[in-house]
Amino acid sequence: MLEEMKQRVLKANLDLVKHQLVLFTWGNVSEIDRESGLVVIKPSGVEYDDMTADDMVVVDLNGNVVEGHYRPSSDTPTHIEFYKAFPNVGGVTHTHSTFATAWAQAGRDIPFYGTTHADYFYGDIPCARSLTQEEIEGEYEKNTGLAIIERFKKDGLDPLAVPGVLIKSHGVFAFGKNGDGSVYNATVIEEVAKMAFITEAVNPDVTRADQFMMDKHYNRKHGKNAYYGQSKK
Repeated sequence: MLEEMKQRVLKANLDLVKHQLVLFTWGNVSEIDRESGLVVIKPSGVEYDDMTADDMVVVDLNGNVVEGHYRPSSDTPTHIEFYKAFPNVGGVTHTHSTFATAWAQAGRDIPFYGTTHADYFYGDIPCARSLTQEEIEGEYEKNTGLAIIERFKKDGLDPLAVPGVLIKSHGVFAFGKNGDGSVYNATVIEEVAKMAFITEAVNPDVTRADQFMMDKHYNRKHGKNAYYGQSKK
């Protein structure tokens, strides 16, 4: 079942190690097949070096295991909430990458300071609120997703225009049109987080870059008249 997707999701999870976004088993990637409504996700707590495509777990949008001999990632309910709330999201990545997680632990959005940020994120990278004690002691992983969705709805954010988010005291979630795209965006978040950290260390009085710079750099890659790169033949 969904054999090609399992191969893609395996590769995407291994790319977390390749791009130095995870230690041990501290991350996961999933992808959804919108036609069937099924999600393929990394198994819980399995070492990356040991994983195969057959180890990937297939779940439905109620979190029921449809196929797989392992338990799915403990973050599966979070991924599911994103897929239900954001129809244009096809892949989700979760990491605890160092610099981005430091911003999450500080409870801060990552401000727009320069063009690298604007090439991928149309606006600051948001940090969702802390969960309440009741939310943590209840359906913790589901409530993590709901708190993030709350922030996106509050600010009117498009998860493909702002394809990543921090959550206070926790870590990073990134979105994409597929699993590979979400890993790409998680990698960018970590690099932008590092740049922002260094920027504030160099100049504690730095202010956000101008909106017109944001508009130019984002739209030349993603806008209606985008011209970055080569046209598809």
